[in-house]
Amino acid sequence: MKILVINGPNLNMLGIREKNIYGDKDYKSLVKLIKNHAKEKGVKVKCYQSNYEGAIVTEIQKAFNKFDGIVINPGAYTHTSVAILDALKSVNIPTVEVHISKVDEREDFRQISFVKKFAFITITGKGFDGYLEGIDEIIKAKS
Repeated sequence: MKILVINGPNLNMLGIREKNIYGDKDYKSLVKLIKNHAKEKGVKVKCYQSNYEGAIVTEIQKAFNKFDGIVINPGAYTHTSVAILDALKSVNIPTVEVHISKVDEREDFRQISFVKKFAFITITGKGFDGYLEGIDEIIKAKS
C-alpha cells in the first residue's frame, strides 16, 4: 500500500509560526514521525509540501493509479481551493483531511472546507498525531 501525504502553504514553517496553535516541532519532525509510523504499519509513504496551489493539484493528479490513499492538510487552501477539491475528485483516491489545530474553533473564515466535500473523514485538533490517525484510517478503509 502506498499513501501520499500532502501539506499545503506555510506548513513548512511549523515550529516557527504561531507556536501557541501549531506547537514547537518543525516540519522535518512531522515527516520523520509520519515515515516511522508508515514503516511500522508496513506501508510506503511519500510526503509532499508546497506553498503553491497548482503544484498541489499537479501532485494529486500524479497520484492517479500510483497511490492507494491521500492524507492532506491543505492549509489555507482548505477554505479557498475548488481546484484542489476537483483534483481529488478527478483521481478518486480515498482521502483523509487533517488539520493540526481545531479549525472549527478558530476564525469564521476557517469554517469552510472544500476538501471536506470529498474526504471520507476529517481529523482536527490532534496535532501531528492526526496524520498518523489519517494513515490508519486509509489502511482500515482499504482492508
